[in-house]
Amino acid sequence: MTRAINFSAGPAALPEDVLKEAAAQMLDWHGSGQSVMEMSHRGKEFMSIAAAAEADLRELLAIPANYKVLFLQGGATLQFEMIPMNLLAGKTSADYVHTGEWAKKAIKSAKTFCQVNTVASAEDQKFTYAPAQADWKLNSDAAYVHYTANETIGGVEFHWTPNTGNVPLVCDMSSNILSKPIDVAKYGLIYAGAQKNIGPAGLTIVIVREDLIGKGVPTPPTMLDYKTHADNESMYNTPPTYGIYIAGLVFQWLKKQGGLAAMEKKNIEKSALLYDYLDQSQFFKNPVRKQDRSRMNVPFTLKKPELDEEFLKGAKARGMVQLKGHRSVGGMRASIYNAMSIEGVKTLVEYMKEFEKNHG
Repeated sequence: MTRAINFSAGPAALPEDVLKEAAAQMLDWHGSGQSVMEMSHRGKEFMSIAAAAEADLRELLAIPANYKVLFLQGGATLQFEMIPMNLLAGKTSADYVHTGEWAKKAIKSAKTFCQVNTVASAEDQKFTYAPAQADWKLNSDAAYVHYTANETIGGVEFHWTPNTGNVPLVCDMSSNILSKPIDVAKYGLIYAGAQKNIGPAGLTIVIVREDLIGKGVPTPPTMLDYKTHADNESMYNTPPTYGIYIAGLVFQWLKKQGGLAAMEKKNIEKSALLYDYLDQSQFFKNPVRKQDRSRMNVPFTLKKPELDEEFLKGAKARGMVQLKGHRSVGGMRASIYNAMSIEGVKTLVEYMKEFEKNHG
């Protein structure tokens, strides 16, 4: 069987070593006679899987002891509501940075619960850059400041961490978490859907500072209260067990690769390979300001949009899939998360060179 070179934005490619290990353990996990899918989430076997996954994630991100790691469901989208419900803590406003489609959705949800102050926006240039902190109009009385670390659709990434003083910093890291080291202590809360850089769809990870838990006013409904999940170690209800198991295998794989510093080096190399070609091409173009380009999601357009379908057809014939851009922006998009090999990116660049030569 030949594996596709999968540029999907999510659900995204997983490391092949992880898939092979999961396949080998499918019918019998470590001599238990059970698949992980069949285990009780409260049995000693699965409890050991969940504990190991959390410990490895804490090690990878150097998560301080005063932060809780929650394994939840509902995707990052549910967090758009859970965050204001839990973090407003009686305050009436929150600050949001508007950098594209996912920030827009977060802002829309938050408006149901409070006044949203859009403290910075990249809309003036069609969301092709990350607004500099000097241009943010922060409010000292805001309950928190929210930003999206990487816009999966627009391909804009923050390569720096905002400073919000005593106001908790909240970040959607769905599409770039684990791609590089971060200082968790600079954040009040980090959240991420798993289906891009962690594991299969269905798992959401929340990393939240303990002093922000249990402060919702009014108290959120049971399943929407971080305290419920923190007090019950993410086992209040049946968690996404298989998603946690695969995430745990991914965490182990990352450690074997040398950790997040090694992954960042690899991701810089991969993205530079593609951007360097785009910058010298007369046929393909990336719209994002250079210093704000995403290492995870690289959108690009063809000089002749009428050739889009032909480009995709040729890519598929060469084993490359999921290069079509998001329906809201069109064009192409290559998502090159941790699991994407350098060889995969080289294959794409060689094909782009060939296509430009034949159609430019």
